[in-house]
Amino acid sequence: MSVKRKVAYFYDPELGNYYYGQAHPMKPHRIRVAHNLILHYGLHNMMQVFQIRPASYTDFTSFHAEDYIDFLRNVNVHEEGVTRQMKSFNCKEDCPVFDGIYQYCQLYAGGSMSGAVKINHGESDCVINWAGGLHHAKKGEASGFCYVNDIVMAILELLKYHARVLYVDIDIHHGDGVEEAFLTTERVMTVSFHKFGGNFFPGTGDVVNVGRGRGKYYSVNIPLKDGIDDHSYELLFKPVMQKVMQIYQPEVVVCQCGADSLAGDKLGAFNLSMKGHAECLSFMRSFGVPMLVLGGGGYKISNVARCWAYETGCLLDVNMGDIMPPNEYETLFGGSGARFHVPVLLDVPNRNSREYLERTKQTVLDNLSKISAAPGVAFYERAPDAEMPDAPEGEARSSSDEGNSRSEGESKMRKPRLWSIPGIKPEAQNGSSSVRSESGDL
Repeated sequence: MSVKRKVAYFYDPELGNYYYGQAHPMKPHRIRVAHNLILHYGLHNMMQVFQIRPASYTDFTSFHAEDYIDFLRNVNVHEEGVTRQMKSFNCKEDCPVFDGIYQYCQLYAGGSMSGAVKINHGESDCVINWAGGLHHAKKGEASGFCYVNDIVMAILELLKYHARVLYVDIDIHHGDGVEEAFLTTERVMTVSFHKFGGNFFPGTGDVVNVGRGRGKYYSVNIPLKDGIDDHSYELLFKPVMQKVMQIYQPEVVVCQCGADSLAGDKLGAFNLSMKGHAECLSFMRSFGVPMLVLGGGGYKISNVARCWAYETGCLLDVNMGDIMPPNEYETLFGGSGARFHVPVLLDVPNRNSREYLERTKQTVLDNLSKISAAPGVAFYERAPDAEMPDAPEGEARSSSDEGNSRSEGESKMRKPRLWSIPGIKPEAQNGSSSVRSESGDL
């Protein structure tokens, strides 16, 4: 008998309005397009949909340096002398300063933080925040299109209640920011499958990089080469993750599902299908451990939206078919009746030989065998939950939110706003031209 899953989904319609710049490959608009597909497939009726509560300054500084967060909160690109400060925090070409940058960070990080709190309280066993997953940001600087590291922030929140958290990254880029944050601890195991070599960003994540100190062997890196396909990826992913789950026995799994590992991505060089990508997520879900599911990279909007809508369906055990429903972004997907699944590229060679895959797998499994037992930790007194901003003016609050008699250690976080009729803005429902056109960057 199947167990009904408590799936929560976080979204905010403002996410799609932020803009890195015309020539920049990162387009937050992709979150809006993915959400639109999720609505048209009716997936919102099968899960609780919450409007994101913005992350607070305190949330940010649970990991990030205060001077860096102060910069993000106060920066004005038009002020004299700001260029030097921007450079010191690595806010240059890859990570430009744009209008509303702090509010953008509050939203994408807020979804991940709120999701972690829901898992901590047992209110959901699967939480989705496709706006999150920005895995390159460092403690004191931006990196790789990422300003704040919502993943690290969410994991720190999860560690208040859970002894061991597993982080799995299937973005084409190495999850360097997350690995670096937890490099010396055994309470978080980071596992990253990524392209490595040839000066590919960020240039880290070789198989020999296994962590340091108490964290030795708790950083797991699977470096891959161009053109890897579903079959080759699965040959590594499933045996490695089976061993990880057996040895580490995590209490929560955080999955970063960057879609730039799909075939045809503008910045990627892999050749995965949506089904192959989603199979990784389904495999992790099969262990029955609570999951926080996040987005990440992905620079062809039509494919990113397809992928994350499809993976939402997979988490809900929904068969979505191969003909897309009518929607406001039909021209982006190729017109009415477009196919949902995009074929892989037949002319892309797989540079990952069977020998290379086998050698890499064996090295990783050998390293994992050096972990004697799953680490434990005693909780004598829990840290308080993340404090989130008060409810918007005029929003109803439940009696439990008033906090008149909270016990010590009980959540101080106001409940996220539950959307009874979730949806996109009215103007987007009829295809209004107020939505910024990204036709040149699809």
